[in-house]
Amino acid sequence: MDIRLMQYYLAVVREGTISAAAEALHVSQPALSRQMKDLEDELGVTLFQRGSRRITLTEEGMILRKRAEEMVRLMQMTEEEISQVKNHISGSVRIGAGESISFHYLSRAAASLAGEHPDIRFHITSGDTQDLMDELNNGLIDFAVIFTDVDHTLYQSLPLPAEDSFGLLMPKDCPLAQKEEIHFSDLEGLPIIVSRASVPYFSGTADLSRLNIVATYNLIYNASLLVEDGLGYALCFDRLINTTGDSPLCVRPLVPRMKNAGNLIWKKYQVFSPAVQLFIDRIREMTSGA
Repeated sequence: MDIRLMQYYLAVVREGTISAAAEALHVSQPALSRQMKDLEDELGVTLFQRGSRRITLTEEGMILRKRAEEMVRLMQMTEEEISQVKNHISGSVRIGAGESISFHYLSRAAASLAGEHPDIRFHITSGDTQDLMDELNNGLIDFAVIFTDVDHTLYQSLPLPAEDSFGLLMPKDCPLAQKEEIHFSDLEGLPIIVSRASVPYFSGTADLSRLNIVATYNLIYNASLLVEDGLGYALCFDRLINTTGDSPLCVRPLVPRMKNAGNLIWKKYQVFSPAVQLFIDRIREMTSGA
């Protein structure tokens, strides 16, 4: 006896006639009648009292109805439990990212997934490209957001639509703050703080060699404290430090404008957990129309 046959038997009991059950099941009446006769032959009993307009169960038929209901219900419960296990995804997603406005795409994807799968945990590592590539290659993170060229022989990548542009972080009360934009020539002779990740973008210019670089950083918050405490002026992506309200700092755009987009990368040929694969799929969905 299989579950489908039990479902057919219960349909006959429920509908009261073979013809009504056949119509409800979308099968032919002769085929259903033959299956019920085969079921009786298999069990060696009579399940129905024939001759009346509606099906009347024999004592054996009533016993089978009870057991068939239990069997069908047990199968339904099993299917529901398997479905719950299949759809109950947990695990960790480990993300390394430089400080960038493009991280919003990752944070929105994480928030979206967390609403559907509350047992997924997200672990964020902040750092520059050099730090993140080391962690990615050593398997300490699943993804990295980088702002340099991608080696497509080693990594898969997904471009992030948001672009960051460089600016100069400075005290609001300094003379440069009166300017609407900053040229490299304005920086000569000033103490400058630069990100290790930004050095390659400027190293091809003659201007960088004339700058007085007094410090490097990999996290803009720490660099902002250096600026606030008077060490120098920080070249950085704009929109990362809140300079509104009572903040003593401000940012002015650097010209010529240098915009940079990030890439989410991960190692090729890597088998991901369901949670990590879901994160990739969600990022793709969120960036496809951006």
